Amino acid sequence: MDDPNADTEWNDILRAKGILPPKDEQTKEEIEDLYVEAVNARRREEESLENKTLDELDELEDELEDERIILEYRKKRLAELEQQEAKNKFGGVTQISKPDFVKEVTEASKECYVVVHLFKDYIPACKLMNQHLTELAKQFKSTKFLKIVSDQCIPNYPDRNVPTLLVYGEGDIKANIVGAIAFGGMKMTTSSIRDQLAQYGAVSPEKKDDEKCSASRKRIYQSAATAALSSDEESDEDRGYY
Repeated sequence: MDDPNADTEWNDILRAKGILPPKDEQTKEEIEDLYVEAVNARRREEESLENKTLDELDELEDELEDERIILEYRKKRLAELEQQEAKNKFGGVTQISKPDFVKEVTEASKECYVVVHLFKDYIPACKLMNQHLTELAKQFKSTKFLKIVSDQCIPNYPDRNVPTLLVYGEGDIKANIVGAIAFGGMKMTTSSIRDQLAQYGAVSPEKKDDEKCSASRKRIYQSAATAALSSDEESDEDRGYY
């Protein structure tokens, strides 16, 4: 028996006479649609977690975990930067007067460290101290650096005691460092002052670069002219005088 759906001239005549029903023109399109859907379903299935190997699942899990860690770290760093930026609001040495002391020093020290320089303009050591404190203020913007004329802060304060540094923190005085000798006299440096302030938490201690020190010592020992003096290159530690 001939296939009534076959594309023959005879079947076309029979369809025209109404003997055969019209050919189902949608059959091929439906089959193609079903095929495409099947292919797509297969692709989705292959991409689903259920069809991934253990290695693939482990790799995907690592990627998702790494992304989560990175996002958490980024969020944490942003919060830290914002917090640090809020603290870094100083950066200079500001002169105050006696009526400002409680507000600018005692009260302010509840939120940050405050370093107060008791000075006299005509004393060279005080001028030198102000120069070094200005450098430290630029480095440690979260620490408040102030200066006040000594006998305005403390009536009859002896000039021999200046420069004097007062260190405040947590709403109370932490240190009273009297005299230039505590910082190295007229040979005081930014580093020597920083070392003193770091003992009380006003600034962070200076990091020692072991590699640079080692390289420096090596160059000294390699120099025939200075080899005999190499053992004397180590400087004595600064000693505080209070």
